[in-house]
Amino acid sequence: MELRQLRTFQAVVRHRTVTDAAVALGLAPSSVSQQIRALEAALGVDLFARGPRGMELTRAGQRLRGWARSLLDQAEQAARDVRGERQRLRLGALETLAGSHVPHVLTRLARRRPDIDVDVHADRSRAGLLTDLTESRLDAALLLDSGDEVGGLGFPAPAEPLTFVDLEPVPLVLVSAPTHPLAVRGALTPADLDGERLLVNVPECSFSMAGDRILGAGPERIRAGGVPVMRAWAEHGLGISLLPRFAVADSLRAGTLVPLDLPLPDLSLRLVWRTDRERLPGMRDVLYAAARP
Repeated sequence: MELRQLRTFQAVVRHRTVTDAAVALGLAPSSVSQQIRALEAALGVDLFARGPRGMELTRAGQRLRGWARSLLDQAEQAARDVRGERQRLRLGALETLAGSHVPHVLTRLARRRPDIDVDVHADRSRAGLLTDLTESRLDAALLLDSGDEVGGLGFPAPAEPLTFVDLEPVPLVLVSAPTHPLAVRGALTPADLDGERLLVNVPECSFSMAGDRILGAGPERIRAGGVPVMRAWAEHGLGISLLPRFAVADSLRAGTLVPLDLPLPDLSLRLVWRTDRERLPGMRDVLYAAARP
């Protein structure tokens, strides 16, 4: 096996067709096909089933997928070590967390491991972060979740084994304008919200998922947009909204929003990484240095 063949194999897995993989790699489709055939010949197995829906991994291809990532990761680490380069952590984060929580993680990591560099990639999409994580474009990712497994909040988790550590709780608060009828009521229950206008983002949003789990189907969902839009609409009396307390702290202090009296569970700020990346030299120490307070 050659490293270039494994990179080509990964590209075909990711893009599902030889043509799309060739575009991503800057190669001719014939070159991609030749490398895949050479890899299959070297291993003595078929790695793909070629059909109308694209290139589907065979059972042998599924087994090679994990090995390919591990071998390429180790080759990259070896090259960095031979060149004497500093260790680097590629950290992904939801945009919601990039300004509020990532700086604390970077400060903690710089204090404990000043010998490493960190590249931060902020993404609006949790699915994009998890894909980059499983495809080795990121070493770890910060996201919001709950429960005992990745995806406990309600989003689909990748098939690859993932490890995580919860860094800190992220309190939620249900807010409204001070003039909202619910603002003067105490001891609310989810049933008291039936028929209320609940300002939400897209269904994939962490806070929309949390609302589905905590508040149920009673409130009428009103699609507003991201956190700043939901906050602004709530301030103007257009509905109530379930948001992280850190995102509305200024509005609560200013009195343009008030918290409604409904007990809410916290979400978790979760650092997630692929289990097999812990085997890379020094990576486990770096990940836990980022996690420890």
